[in-house]
Amino acid sequence: MDYFPAPQRPAMSDPITLNVGGKLYTTSLATLTSFPDSMLGAMFSGKMPTKRDSQGNCFIDRDGKVFRYILNFLRTSHLDLPEDFQEMGLLRREADFYQVQPLIEALQEKEVELSKAEKNAMLNITLNQRVQTVHFTVREAPQIYSLSSSSMEVFNANIFSTSCLFLKLLGSKLFYCSNGNLSSITSHLQDPNHLTLDWVANVEGLPEEEYTKQNLKRLWVVPANKQINSFQVFVEEVLKIALSDGFCIDSSHPHAVDFMNNKIIRLIRYR
Repeated sequence: MDYFPAPQRPAMSDPITLNVGGKLYTTSLATLTSFPDSMLGAMFSGKMPTKRDSQGNCFIDRDGKVFRYILNFLRTSHLDLPEDFQEMGLLRREADFYQVQPLIEALQEKEVELSKAEKNAMLNITLNQRVQTVHFTVREAPQIYSLSSSSMEVFNANIFSTSCLFLKLLGSKLFYCSNGNLSSITSHLQDPNHLTLDWVANVEGLPEEEYTKQNLKRLWVVPANKQINSFQVFVEEVLKIALSDGFCIDSSHPHAVDFMNNKIIRLIRYR
């Protein structure tokens, strides 16, 4: 690792090029040391070693995409984010790494502001269910296999909410089981306000490896570690999560028959 030795340190206004996770940024020493107590302040004041890439640029092995917002904060002491910014969690972790305390405080204020803006919200879920036949082989002896088939229930839930934060909350509770592993449904968000879930119930007699072979995902709720094998259980679990987040059932929509038949769920939040 290389340091900036005192005789070779660039002037405060001289340009410095940084390689942050493969993205190049050019700034000045004055900007990088504008918050002396931060990690960047320590790195570029010579108190900490600084790595360099093959081109001689200072190298930081962190996320390069969100570093632009950190660098802009160093320049202006103001947090500027686009209206549709969706990586607040990542930016918060990066700010924690660089230990720019005023930026950490600004992010906390921004999250409170976003939370207040989402107080009034709507949640709409449309449910569909069908029966599908699945064919699979069963090993009866070392060299003997037989073809079998069984009917399975396939579930689809189309979820829309005006609250992005609620969908993230939902994603922290619901997980797909695929290839023997649990993965959060948040990775399947089509956009910040829309989520489509597709899963199957357990199929009687279907070997575990067949779920993987046929790309059949099952749905689990945590921390209860309960598998969701019916729409009734799905609705119960979603209602628990939604009600705990301040939602209530919209008495005017949908029609009571649709709600009782688990076809449409509409909830609203006023607070």
